[in-house]
Amino acid sequence: MKARRTRAATALAVLALPAAAAFGQGGAAPFTVVETGRSFASLQQAVDAVGNSRATIRIAPGTWRQCAVQEAGVIVYEAAEPGSVTLAGKACEGKAALVLRGTGAEIRGLAFAGINVPDGNGAGIRLEAGALNVAHARFADSQQGILTAADPAIRIYIARSTFTGLGTCENDAGCAHSLYVGDVGSLTVRESRFERGTGGHYLKARAAEVVIEGNSFDDANGRGTNYMIDLPAGSRGRIADNWFVQGRDKENYSAFIALGAEEVLHPSDGLVVENNEARFVPGLSRQSVFLADWTGARVAMQGNRLAEGIAQYEAR
Repeated sequence: MKARRTRAATALAVLALPAAAAFGQGGAAPFTVVETGRSFASLQQAVDAVGNSRATIRIAPGTWRQCAVQEAGVIVYEAAEPGSVTLAGKACEGKAALVLRGTGAEIRGLAFAGINVPDGNGAGIRLEAGALNVAHARFADSQQGILTAADPAIRIYIARSTFTGLGTCENDAGCAHSLYVGDVGSLTVRESRFERGTGGHYLKARAAEVVIEGNSFDDANGRGTNYMIDLPAGSRGRIADNWFVQGRDKENYSAFIALGAEEVLHPSDGLVVENNEARFVPGLSRQSVFLADWTGARVAMQGNRLAEGIAQYEAR
């Protein structure tokens, strides 16, 4: 109930935004297509103006109760000043602040907050087609940060971004997660932070190939969370140089990383898990496993620094 009250408060705060935040500050149109110099009052108008071309939409500082659907083209969504722009509280098509099904998209310096929808899958970004690059972004206090379709042509690259206050298992459709990637070609996540989860897994991906390097997974203030990394369909690639801390309030604390726990779609032979550090929050003593493996694949594990009570590997 506490999580629901918090999300309700966030939604009310977003709805209470002043008109200047919702419709443009100081009378200036906040969404500018850089290549043409044209500015628009709504993000959707700017996206429609780009059409099936390549362009950058620069967003003025502020908290905007706006969303958009990209049907074509390649668009860079860029904060005029990194960290100064938030898309808050509104989801297009009952899905996300940005629904992406063009050729490609790039997110630079934007924040997404308070995205909640009736089916429990409200996200900052819903990726349905095309490539996606994300850098210096923040996803906060929503049901999910990023949710994707299943498409082997999709390639995703995320760097230096934060996922906080995300995830829920409170709806009939199943759990939502901080980052939830379908059966795509590849997923790369580097130098990003996952923290304060409110249900589900921090990173769940059915990608055929993953590179998960240099991230922090801080579950110290998580509530009702599961795995830090879940690769339920199997995957190849590299999980390295990450830092993990498991908190007290877990729905499932039996493993930090899970491999092949559902239908196995991809081979996992050659997956490298190395040079990671994992521990529990101070004062917590329990038994867990760093990598739980349902595939029986040949996984290379080396150099991982694990606290007392954490076994390196367990076949399940």
